Amino acid sequence: MTHPPLSHPVFDVVAKAAAEEGIRCFVIGGYVRDFFLKRPSKDADFVVLGDGVAFAEKVATKLGVRVNVFKKFGTAVLNFEGWDFEFVGARKESYRSESRKPKVELGTLEDDQNRRDFTINAMAFGLGEKEFGELTDPFNGMQDLNDGIIRTPLEPGITFSDDPLRMMRAIRFATQLNFTIHPETLEGIKANAHRLDIISAERITDELNKIILSPNPSIGFKLLFDTKLLHRFFPELVAMQGVETIRGKSHKDNFYHTLQVLDQICEMTGNLWLRWAAIMHDIAKPLTKRFEPEGFTFHGHEDKGSRMVKPIFRRMKLPLDEKMEYVSKLVMLHLRPKALAESPQSTDSGYRRLIVDAGEDAEDLFTLCRADITSKNKQKVELYRKNLEDVRQMMNEVAERDDLRNWQPPVDGLDIMNAFGIGPGRQIGIIKNIIREAILEGDIPNQRDPAVKLMVTTGLELGLALMKKLN
Repeated sequence: MTHPPLSHPVFDVVAKAAAEEGIRCFVIGGYVRDFFLKRPSKDADFVVLGDGVAFAEKVATKLGVRVNVFKKFGTAVLNFEGWDFEFVGARKESYRSESRKPKVELGTLEDDQNRRDFTINAMAFGLGEKEFGELTDPFNGMQDLNDGIIRTPLEPGITFSDDPLRMMRAIRFATQLNFTIHPETLEGIKANAHRLDIISAERITDELNKIILSPNPSIGFKLLFDTKLLHRFFPELVAMQGVETIRGKSHKDNFYHTLQVLDQICEMTGNLWLRWAAIMHDIAKPLTKRFEPEGFTFHGHEDKGSRMVKPIFRRMKLPLDEKMEYVSKLVMLHLRPKALAESPQSTDSGYRRLIVDAGEDAEDLFTLCRADITSKNKQKVELYRKNLEDVRQMMNEVAERDDLRNWQPPVDGLDIMNAFGIGPGRQIGIIKNIIREAILEGDIPNQRDPAVKLMVTTGLELGLALMKKLN
């Protein structure tokens, strides 16, 4: 009779294949953990007391699917009906201090469970005829699961020194599951934090993104800071921590402010890159901090922070494409709505400029700005949110009235070159900018005919060639 946790038909196929081969096979790790946590799962790992790759090929033949073999790691993966199933032979591993690539030898189920990262990931369901669905739990993982504890199966120093990425995984699981890291395990992370340096940036960032995508990423970032893992790969964020006081005047702790903004934006969006914008929005404050008579200032931190995005993304192996440009843009613009809200002299020109600069990302910008309101005074929070909403509504009105949604210049560079019979050059940019400024200032409407007239006038003033008839 099939045990509920092994109700997927592939488990029966694997069990029959194991019986035919006369070998023992177990479902181990995340699938078992998530079954007890009632979390949905679409993958399962099998550990085989024998040749895991050969066994996976036999299972694949029975299912009529292809198998992907990774000889370097001794693993095989097959996909069936949207599920990923990974097979590996039971093994024991030993590591060199300068590398996380282990020396692998065949082992027992006990050896394989010993090498697992945490007790909650070392539990296994049997697939034999007499042990089908039975739980093997040598490290009391069920108890830790019930208690909400992240704990290593072996002495933490061994587990983390062997594979330092497990330190990031411990914090990731604690964040995702809202679990507590066992004190001895936490001390093990602190003692081995320097070992993270041998892990590739890609692997670290993959775990970091999973933390960022959790419901309350601040849990993970506080743990990363307290264990000094964050210091190894994100020193710019670490530099934001702390409060300085001069002549009785202080500034807020920008690190913990950023974590609050991050948690608040996570209540509004699941967009990873918008969450990254929350992390980066004040990243340049330590570099722009100045003490002036009125107190601490951070003038220009949005501009400098925007320019810091690319080198940080490059170092952390984050994408250097439109996602990076998006984050950089939001960091650059994040103070603009607030400035419009606070200035009684705000003009339509200011709204037009923000509409054009924000473009299709305007709504995301306002999401970031709403998350950036962190006052403990509830009345102030409500006032700031109302003022921000007023700015948003005004932007919508101006965008509709002046036809600025998805704004494109009514005259482009090709128009200018055709009109004056010239090639690409500095003059093209000058004329385009003059037309743009005239539209944003409200001197001419956002229409082609007035823009062409201004182009002609400007071109003649610049001494360009006689205008040709526009096609």
